[in-house]
Amino acid sequence: MAATSELLTLTVGDIKQFVYCPRVVYFTYALPWRRPTTYKMHEGKLEHDRVAQLEERRSLRAYGLTEGERQFNVSLYSERLGLSGKLDMVILSRGEVIPVDFKNTGTGVGLNHKYQLAAYALLVEDRWQKPVRRGFIYLVPLKKAREVAITPNMRLFVRETMDGIRAMIDSESTPPPTRQKARCRDCEFRNFCNED
Repeated sequence: MAATSELLTLTVGDIKQFVYCPRVVYFTYALPWRRPTTYKMHEGKLEHDRVAQLEERRSLRAYGLTEGERQFNVSLYSERLGLSGKLDMVILSRGEVIPVDFKNTGTGVGLNHKYQLAAYALLVEDRWQKPVRRGFIYLVPLKKAREVAITPNMRLFVRETMDGIRAMIDSESTPPPTRQKARCRDCEFRNFCNED
């Protein structure tokens, strides 16, 4: 691994996107202009803001907790990891720090969501200097929180993914597309990919 000062700072979103489709991350860094914003992305941002406002008034029962302090839209950065992100919510409760990520999906928790949460867990640990054993993905349409255990294998996968992303960017080599072609339908990079 490169020295800390040499690390390209990645975002937690890069981890999520790479698991979903590596080409999204490739085009994000390879194209000379800002990433296009789709209607779904814009609506998702608005929904996140609305959920955060509602969440401030709710109890912590959805997370199996009776008490805890919530912090919203927490900006996180680790120079050591070369990673940054903005976490929807952190719960500080009895010696435990719990990352919570809001998702505007009713189809359940995807693998890419779990690894995004694991990346947030690494950042939360760096900031609060406490181990993160679990996190939650809050499924907005279902109004349900799904607990996700943060395992050593998940941590390792996130670190290996970051190394893979940096290697891909350094070598400027186009990765293979996702095998799930349905994901391409609403992709903002569809016109560049030529995988239809």
